[in-house]
Amino acid sequence: MRSKLIQILGVVIGLCLSASLLADTKNKPNIVIYLADDLSQRDMSLYGNEFIPTPELEKIAADGLVFNHAYVASPACAPSRAAMLTGLMPAKNGAEENHQYPKKDVKSLINDLKALGYEVAAFGKVAHGSKARGESYGFDSYRPHSNLYNYDNIGKLDRMVADFFKQRKSDKPLCLFVGTTNPHVPWNDPEVEFSPERVELPPKFLDTPETRRHRAKYYQQIKELDRLAGKLFALQKQHLGDNTLFIHSADHGSQWPFGKWTLYDYGTRVPFVAHWPGHIKSGQTNAMISWVDLLPTLIDITGGKVAENLDGRSFKDVLFGNSDQHRTEIFTTTTADGNKNIYPSRAIRTDKWKLIHNIHPEYAFTNHSDLLRRDGAGGYWHEWWELGLNDQRAMETVMNYYANPEFELYRIDEDPWEMNNLIDKPETQSIANMLKTKLKKWMIEQGDDVKNTQTPRLLSVPSSWKTLITGERSLVN
Repeated sequence: MRSKLIQILGVVIGLCLSASLLADTKNKPNIVIYLADDLSQRDMSLYGNEFIPTPELEKIAADGLVFNHAYVASPACAPSRAAMLTGLMPAKNGAEENHQYPKKDVKSLINDLKALGYEVAAFGKVAHGSKARGESYGFDSYRPHSNLYNYDNIGKLDRMVADFFKQRKSDKPLCLFVGTTNPHVPWNDPEVEFSPERVELPPKFLDTPETRRHRAKYYQQIKELDRLAGKLFALQKQHLGDNTLFIHSADHGSQWPFGKWTLYDYGTRVPFVAHWPGHIKSGQTNAMISWVDLLPTLIDITGGKVAENLDGRSFKDVLFGNSDQHRTEIFTTTTADGNKNIYPSRAIRTDKWKLIHNIHPEYAFTNHSDLLRRDGAGGYWHEWWELGLNDQRAMETVMNYYANPEFELYRIDEDPWEMNNLIDKPETQSIANMLKTKLKKWMIEQGDDVKNTQTPRLLSVPSSWKTLITGERSLVN
């Protein structure tokens, strides 16, 4: 009799726990994360650039929290996305170069969200690489875009997400990642609504006709990703309701000179907007966050426990308005991208200062844009060289792109475009030494011994300069 009572009691407790868990799951917010590909924070009206309108994201941000200081772990697609999905910086997770993936024993944080009762789906470019790699992160479903860099990818992605919502049967809370490839090159939209004469050129750029034409094509890609933001927001409101956390960000900066593959802010500082009615107050914050913090934050706000061995830390208190501080320092790394970009660098950034360590200043900095010089990507590079041959200041810009000193130091709150390197100024030596010490200590803690598997182009080798002057594409044509 006693045994039977114990069995009945066990069943009752189990049913109560199940009911409690079900109620808890139903109260969890849905989550939609919309990721751009190669979008610098400065390149949108949301952050004050009147030349590049992003009205849909502005509407979302009007009732959300806008982060002014969001940074990625690395300014290249694979390392940045791997850091986001694991909560670990590149040296720890193993994805240090572009097109590398985390080590097999590294845990994906997608599994933590699933353990909390979530269905986790991904569409478009979320993980980096093939479908198999995407599924290995643990998504319940993952549909990468079949033709990632075609101009009509936005429309296809929109239809894929709409069909998913129509066919979805699960009653679990949903965490949905949607990744567009805009504004990744090539910028090949057949119609461009922007005039080359009415574009903004960052102060490090050279003003040439092809630069302006490419800039207008880049603007068009941003306009399309903004349109998709509006469509996704409407779909989530229709199918998921108000208890939905909507986040927009980007994997790193844009593929322009001094942007992607560099540790300047134009390469590492990205948009970040969070919208959740009734939970997140509208406004702006100067709290500094890193992309490794994103999934730990989602795990924290949905009732999970964040692992202590992660580099990422929850910024829940910032989201809910309980704090205006998160990090005092941001670390960023870049190593290589195949044989096009072999230039390992590490950086530390505070609210006022940035120190960049170019570990091999004897290497030439290059990437796909200046080497291949394709239309809709880097076709302006021929004009940059021609202009440099006739203008000393233009050639200084070109040389500042290809050749850098071992250390760069910027008073970034006064010099946001990082134009004035203060590393040799006597009055900045104490700051420089302090940041060097912190960066070196961090690299040791990370186990970052700067693995590099590629053969660099050396500034001292004359044959390298023939490639730099004419471009690889010209040499093979």
